[in-house]
Amino acid sequence: MKKKLQLLIIAALVTSLLAGCGNSSATGTSLSGSSGTAATGEKTMVIGDTTFNSENWEESVDPHTTYNGWACIRYGIGETLVHYTDNMELEPWLADSWENDGANTWTIHLHEGIKFSSGRDMDAEAVKECLDHLLQVHDRAPSDTKITDIKADGMTLTITTSEPNPALMNYLGDPYACIIDMDASDLDHGIAVGTGPYAVKEMVTDDHLTLVPNKYYWDGTPKLSTLTIRNITDGDTLSAALQSGDIDAAYGLAYESYPNFENDAYQFSSIQTSRAFFCSMNMDSQIMQDEAVRKAIAMGIDKEGFVSTLLDGHGEAANGAFPDNFSDFGGENVQTESYDPKGAEKILDDAGWTDTDGDGIREKNGTKLEIRWLTYPSRQELPLLAEYAQAALKEIGISVDINSTADYREFLKDKTSWDVFASALVTAPSGDPQYFFASCCVPGGSYNFGNYSNPDVTSLVTQLSTEFDTPKRAALAIELQQKILDDNAYVFCSFLQMNMISRSNVTGYTAHACDYYEVTADLDIN
Repeated sequence: MKKKLQLLIIAALVTSLLAGCGNSSATGTSLSGSSGTAATGEKTMVIGDTTFNSENWEESVDPHTTYNGWACIRYGIGETLVHYTDNMELEPWLADSWENDGANTWTIHLHEGIKFSSGRDMDAEAVKECLDHLLQVHDRAPSDTKITDIKADGMTLTITTSEPNPALMNYLGDPYACIIDMDASDLDHGIAVGTGPYAVKEMVTDDHLTLVPNKYYWDGTPKLSTLTIRNITDGDTLSAALQSGDIDAAYGLAYESYPNFENDAYQFSSIQTSRAFFCSMNMDSQIMQDEAVRKAIAMGIDKEGFVSTLLDGHGEAANGAFPDNFSDFGGENVQTESYDPKGAEKILDDAGWTDTDGDGIREKNGTKLEIRWLTYPSRQELPLLAEYAQAALKEIGISVDINSTADYREFLKDKTSWDVFASALVTAPSGDPQYFFASCCVPGGSYNFGNYSNPDVTSLVTQLSTEFDTPKRAALAIELQQKILDDNAYVFCSFLQMNMISRSNVTGYTAHACDYYEVTADLDIN
């Protein structure tokens, strides 16, 4: 009864809040209230989302800045040259064919008859302009793609790389590679003009994004007159908004709220993904440089227990960097530390970490075994993981001080302020293992926040980056996983089972394994 009362109060507050900010000062367009078919016959819809915010590096829809490409592609604004199936295999999208000469040259032919939402034809010159700008300004694209030259001729692109790059087309399916009209986009204000079914009408960072149909869309007719993506980071508020009808669908709902929607008024779209919830060890931290401490942490967290109890079974316990049975390099192919608190205690004892003052926390040479655990709240699994690890590690004599903050990026810059960073990352967003290792496991990698460095790993990543043979790439990926697990540089805890929830009158709101695609021309409300 207490929980129901709390939800009713929250629902009332949400309704009041949304009604109070109904008119946008920028456009005068109403953004509040229940969606559906208006008296004019126009269809409107509102999706509540926990990720469209600066905390998640999605402060705009400009794909050429940090991770904003996820918002560009997820909300149906931009599209890429290639598309991923739910088996994470490449298929044509804006490009209809491609081939490699076995070395450094790729020839890509574009799909005919596609226009940007500006009305401009998408030809090879327009795509070259977009990719040239991407390579000039983006932090990851140049090293990922290794592109040194692009030539445009009608509907054909010829791309040259600095060295053989077997994963090039996979990288060109990354959200940062959304093809946008460089003439019409206003990237100074974070607005991109793409080829997708919807175009931006208004954007207010950390609040909402208003979209209208792309009248030139090439792959079907968008069904909605207006689509609003509303940023709602609090799980209870998001749940209450969906129950009250202030939003029509939700992405990122807390698992504890699922029972509220397990009835005929709502529907779930679920799929297993490669989004990992994992811990990076800060190798600049004196405590984390102790191999015994890293190994004890890996042995002290019960991953199966975390998934079954705190996630209510909505996920998969992790063994390695990739889910089990994922292509030919899934986690079932590697060995990681098993949950063994007694074994962890012995390892710490042998390393000289003992509790001499009887307060339950170990110390060594006058230093308490205290771990500063940095994470962020917008992925609701991460604070749960922090609290779970805090309780579990305390049992083996490790104190965990949690800092769950939306400002985590500022703390990451200061390597003296944290020991463990727990985050969420799609480890194989292109269906290929190279992305994770290049981003997280080599010096200078964009996601290597803990400054992990192992010469053997770096050498293997270099080898992987030029290996075209698929079985050999899988074997290298397995070897790389095993090396970073042996170093206990990362602790992979679980993988996300994505659940997108919508009201029963919504169609086309479908979860996909890569976590890129959400808004399509098929999205509709009756």
